[in-house]
Amino acid sequence: MHPISVNKMAQSTTSADDFIISMAKMPKNGSRSFDLLFDDSMLKAAMQALDLLDLRKARIKGTLAPEGRKNWRFVGEVGATVTQECVVTLQPVKTRLDIPVSRLFLGDWQEPEADSITEMTLDENSDPLGREISLENIALEAIALALPDFPRAPDATLEKQAFAAPGVTPMSDEDAKPFAGLAALKDKMLDKE
Repeated sequence: MHPISVNKMAQSTTSADDFIISMAKMPKNGSRSFDLLFDDSMLKAAMQALDLLDLRKARIKGTLAPEGRKNWRFVGEVGATVTQECVVTLQPVKTRLDIPVSRLFLGDWQEPEADSITEMTLDENSDPLGREISLENIALEAIALALPDFPRAPDATLEKQAFAAPGVTPMSDEDAKPFAGLAALKDKMLDKE
C-alpha cells in the first residue's frame, strides 16, 4: 500500500488550531504534509515567550509519517525572522533562522521513576506520543534553541571603561593578573645573573 499524502498549504488564515495534529485523525499507513504560517496572535505570544523585539515570517513545514508500528516521525524545517537587542548597544538586531527539524514520537515511551538512576539511551529529539502533536511547540522550541545567545549589531564595539571611587585609581585588566608581576620580577632577576 502506498502512503497517503495530504497537503495543507500555508495561508494567511491559519490559526493555532491548525497546528494541533490529532493522532486519531492521522491515516494509519500514510503521511501528512504541513506548511503553516503563524498568525498575528501566535507571533505576539511567541515574541513574549522568547523575549524578542519582533518576530516575523514564522513558519513550519514538513511531513508527519508513521515509523514502525507505534511511532511517528516529523521531518521538516522551521523558519523565522527574529529581532533581538544587541548585547552591546541595545540596538535591534535582525536574524533570519532556517532550522532543520526531526522529531520522533514514541508510542511506547516510559517515564523513569522519580528516584531512579537511568542511562539516557534516547536522543534529545524523541518525545512521548500523546493524543495530539503540537507543531507550534515544535517550532517554538526550534526557534528558542537557534536564537543567537549574544546578538550583536554589525558596528557594535566594546570600549574599555574603568570605574572607581573618586580619588582611587581604577583597576585595569593587567592589575587583575597577579602572576604577571611575578613573571616580570623573575625575568628581571634572571637578567641579573
